[in-house]
Amino acid sequence: MGTLILAVTSLFLYSIGTALQALSFRGRVHTNLAITTLIGILALTGHGLLIAQTVHREASFDFGFFQSSVLISWLIVFLLLGLNLRKPVQSLFLVAYPMAGLAIIVSLVTHSPSRLVSEDSYGMLSHIALSVTAYSLFTLAAIQATLLYFQNRQLKHNYNSVLVRNLPPLQTMESLLFEMVWAGVVMLVLAIVTGALFIEDLFAQDLAHKTAFSLLSLVVFVALLVGRYTKGWRGITASRWTLAGCALLMLAFYGSKFVLELVFHR
Repeated sequence: MGTLILAVTSLFLYSIGTALQALSFRGRVHTNLAITTLIGILALTGHGLLIAQTVHREASFDFGFFQSSVLISWLIVFLLLGLNLRKPVQSLFLVAYPMAGLAIIVSLVTHSPSRLVSEDSYGMLSHIALSVTAYSLFTLAAIQATLLYFQNRQLKHNYNSVLVRNLPPLQTMESLLFEMVWAGVVMLVLAIVTGALFIEDLFAQDLAHKTAFSLLSLVVFVALLVGRYTKGWRGITASRWTLAGCALLMLAFYGSKFVLELVFHR
């Protein structure tokens, strides 16, 4: 199946999913778990086939800037669909679906230098897989933290908005946030460890700044978890620390890839 057909099909399904979630959020329609899951799986299937054609190349994988964005957006939706089977996270689809669609569009209309990794480089591929999973989990955590931040602010001002009426209780929102952070920290630690083991010369590959930002983000997330269990951090404080850690991690990944690949063309 052609790349353009797969892209258009995925965009169409993501648009339907976004529209249904938006209408459900405003109380216009009622969507059940089966419908949400079916649309998500169909969109993921088209998205996944698109990745197979654009990321996988003969005996290697292309992890260029835009190709990586398409892969990460796919994994974000995949993780969210899994979470949605047991947790009240439907509100996150309103951000995840458009994000996935935007990643597909940008990858089709722009070009970045190829970053090929051989299929035989199992150590490097394991590092990349763990890194992508960590970035995906922390992206979901950032969305959750943003919703929690605005939910807290509106509740403090007794503002009964659509957001407040549709989100789960604060305690549930906070619990979901810290579950995502915990999972992300585990994946990030494993990614850093595998990177140290399998990247031969960190400085020669212009990856020192990426490692530094990744370690800084890990420190922020660990400090957040320690503050949670020792000082009871929650609400707006937890949201700010989560967003700060996610910002550092995004600088580590997207910032370094953008500068190296799109600015210096390395």
